[in-house]
Amino acid sequence: MTWRRLGRIALALLALLLVYQLWLLGWIVYWKWNNPAMTSFMSEQQARLASQHPDDEFELKHQWVAYAAISPQLKRALVASEDAKFLQHEGFDWEGIQTAWEKNLAKGRIVAGGSTISQQLAKNLFLSSQRTPWRKAEEAVITVMLEAVMDKRRIFEIYLNVIEWGDGVFGAEAAARHYFRTPAARLSAAQAARLAAMVPNPRYYDTHRNDRSLARKAAIIQRRMAYADVPG
Repeated sequence: MTWRRLGRIALALLALLLVYQLWLLGWIVYWKWNNPAMTSFMSEQQARLASQHPDDEFELKHQWVAYAAISPQLKRALVASEDAKFLQHEGFDWEGIQTAWEKNLAKGRIVAGGSTISQQLAKNLFLSSQRTPWRKAEEAVITVMLEAVMDKRRIFEIYLNVIEWGDGVFGAEAAARHYFRTPAARLSAAQAARLAAMVPNPRYYDTHRNDRSLARKAAIIQRRMAYADVPG
């Protein structure tokens, strides 16, 4: 194979990559004003659950609600637990990433993530749950796009409505009704802290609601909530 042929192949691959990035950007621009009905991660989980229940018509628990219709307590709880510098950074908390890296290195396994709310949203909207170098690189690119196109309030509004909160449970409204039989607007501080504590491992806590570690995490989050800054 000649160098000229290799060059043409490389250019073709770069062109395809560029088209893919533009496709992603197009969706992000669209979602700046329109609410996503489904995300890549939601589709992945729906397929998993459908395969586990082939005789049933399985539907995800998900109901979109406006930012103003979600309890401020839940907003503060999520920022306190997932991304304390959400309003200060531009998509990446480099100090948090370094801290997570040091914890993982010390333990010899992944025990901390360090992903911001923007990074988590990038993954949920477009990517699979598989951990690969390509996925992390693409997540970073999408995060930059999200931060460039949307303001923090819109990023947070979408995040609140699409993150996983249990087996087939997505978004604040579905989670509030699933666990507490109340709308997201009426969540108390204690309920909000408990939901935020579930985010790192929602399917486990969905079936282990009395786990002591969940109560401990919720108590810590509730103490931090008073110091959390959220979009207005």
